[in-house]
Amino acid sequence: MAEADGIRKRTRSGGGSARRAERTAVKIECERFIERNIPNLEILSEEAIEIIEFNAETILEEIGVAFTDNPGAIEIWRNAGADIEGERVRIPRGLARKLCQTAPKKIIQHARNSERNVEIGGNTLVMAPVYGPPFVRTASGGRRYATIEDFQKFVKLGYMSKWLHHSGGTLCEPTDVPVNKRHLDMLYAHMSFSDKPFMGSVTDPSRAEDSVKMCDILFGGIEDRTVLTSLININSPLTFDATMMGALEVYAKANQACIVSPFIVGGAMAPVTVAGTLTQVLAEVLAGVAYSQLIRKGAPVIFGAFVTSIDMNSGAPTFGTPEASQITYGAGQLARRLGLPYRSAGSFCGSKLPDAQAGYESANSLNMGLLSGVNFMLHSCGWLEGGLVSSFEKFVMDSDQLGTLHHLAKGIKIDTNAQALSAIREVGPGGHYLGCEHTQENFKDAFWRSELLDYKPFETWAEEGSRDTQALASLRVEKILSDYQKPYLDPAVDEELKEFISKKKASMKDSFS
Repeated sequence: MAEADGIRKRTRSGGGSARRAERTAVKIECERFIERNIPNLEILSEEAIEIIEFNAETILEEIGVAFTDNPGAIEIWRNAGADIEGERVRIPRGLARKLCQTAPKKIIQHARNSERNVEIGGNTLVMAPVYGPPFVRTASGGRRYATIEDFQKFVKLGYMSKWLHHSGGTLCEPTDVPVNKRHLDMLYAHMSFSDKPFMGSVTDPSRAEDSVKMCDILFGGIEDRTVLTSLININSPLTFDATMMGALEVYAKANQACIVSPFIVGGAMAPVTVAGTLTQVLAEVLAGVAYSQLIRKGAPVIFGAFVTSIDMNSGAPTFGTPEASQITYGAGQLARRLGLPYRSAGSFCGSKLPDAQAGYESANSLNMGLLSGVNFMLHSCGWLEGGLVSSFEKFVMDSDQLGTLHHLAKGIKIDTNAQALSAIREVGPGGHYLGCEHTQENFKDAFWRSELLDYKPFETWAEEGSRDTQALASLRVEKILSDYQKPYLDPAVDEELKEFISKKKASMKDSFS
């Protein structure tokens, strides 16, 4: 890419003392985004893919999609050749797919620390934390509405996580800050408490504009670099509302990445069958991605699929199910056929607590994400209660387990060291490998090691209080937050950001709706 990499375009004040502070800042260990050396699981046959693709085009052509309360979008589609009836947009067969061809296959999202830049697309996997819950849960305090202090703690936990590549977006909804102003505080938390890449606000087009303006300050001029990835949910089935599309328009014009993501609850917002759901998902993504390219040809965009099914007895969403896996695997194939980066999966669960149900369902969902070829995994840690709750304990439980995905993705080495014939010769029949030369040379990095789970003998475990995983996670949350050290931020940039936020807040009355 020809884009500047972490280069500040404006002159900042601060002098030698600021530069010295930046050079001496504490380095937090963070693994680079995953590059898979393992194959994707492809569950759909060529015939099945062709049927789904044909049927998706049929939906766009015959049924159409709705762009509600957005006359500007209607005119854009009319000029592009779509058939318009009120707010219904019917897209001729092949038009949406042709428009999608200008979207980039890979996206570089720049962080303010260029060492944290991520590549989204191809064989990569970028993991970001939970997004959107209004509630938080702690083992000691239970379930309650989230605050801005909670939000800041989650940003710190994400920054300190070795396995998380991205700071995410709305880690929880800080309900103690007015709705129309909280995006400013959330963005500032990502910008100041972390130096990993992050997401912009999408709850109103004006808030998307604020996100771009604050990034312009943070990066000293965006200069067409992609520094934001933002979530644009489609109001399934087949409806594109003005709020989300307005945010998409802002970001596309500014060359910032959008995840065009149907919000699928099978049996409620999509058919109960896997093939039917995949058909609707593809139709919705085609329309959304095509629209982004009508706004700006070449705008970075990601094929999204948030997938769950519904419990037909209670009406509640279910997670970690085989049907959700089948849809996620299939959607990955469809995304690769379009040549688009793919977003799906996460630490999904319906459990109220970080318990066995949460562990089973999240493990199913995380491994599914790795094997389905996901490039951007939102909700990779901290998700609880069907997305209503951000859990501090589950955040560190999940982020610890993300290390297993890194190691699985490496594949199996077959070089001379990996073949280990020297070790087998040295030990011979009936021996053991604990003391052999090959083990001594490799033991430090031969196996992934959890920083959370307990593998001690029963007696030691009992003496230490017979702590379960949630109790261990509580202790780890405390340790990470106590060890946290803020990354360096140019004082002049920090002051400019604070001034922008102050003026913006002063320009409007508080609103909590």
